[in-house]
Amino acid sequence: MASRFRRARPDDAPVIAGVYVETWRTTYAGSVPDKVLLEMSPEIQAARWAKAINRAIEKPGREFIIVAEDRAHGVIGVGSCGPNRQRRSGFAGEVYTLYVHPDFQEQGNGRGLLLRLFEELSGAGLDSAVIWVLAANPSRYFYEAMGGRREGERVERLWGADLKETGYGWPDLTKAIEALG
Repeated sequence: MASRFRRARPDDAPVIAGVYVETWRTTYAGSVPDKVLLEMSPEIQAARWAKAINRAIEKPGREFIIVAEDRAHGVIGVGSCGPNRQRRSGFAGEVYTLYVHPDFQEQGNGRGLLLRLFEELSGAGLDSAVIWVLAANPSRYFYEAMGGRREGERVERLWGADLKETGYGWPDLTKAIEALG
C-alpha cells in the first residue's frame, strides 16, 4: 500500500502525467481509438496537470487533487474531485479522476485515494459523490467493491467516438468513509 496520501504540489505534475498516460495506455487499449493512446503526450499532460494543481491551490475548495506516494517509488497514483459538474444530478460531489500506476494496482492504493477524496469532499460540505467510468474499463468493478452502486449509464462523445460510461454513486459519504476507513 502507498505510504501516504497528500494534496498534489505543482512539482508533482510531470510524474502525475506519467502515471496518467501509462494507466490510460494499459487500461484502455482496444477500448478507445488507438490514435488517442498513441498521441497521448506526457509533456502535454504535465502542463494540464500543473494548471489543474495551481487552480486547486489558488481556489481552495473548488477542486482537490490528491496523490498516492510510495516511499520507494514516489508518486504512484492520483485522484481529483470537487462539486458535481452535472447540476441536475442527485449527488453533491464528483470524483473526476482516479488513476493508479499499473504496477501498484490491487495493493490498496486505489482504496486509499478514494477514501482521501471522499474525506476532501465531505470536508467541503459535499455529502454524496458520483464517478463516471468508461464502461469498457475492466477496473470499473473496483467502485462496486468500494460500495458504489450503479447509478446509470450515458454515452459521451470523446475523440470522435461514442463511448459508454457507467456512473457509480455513494449517497452518504459519512457511511462511505466509515466503510472504507
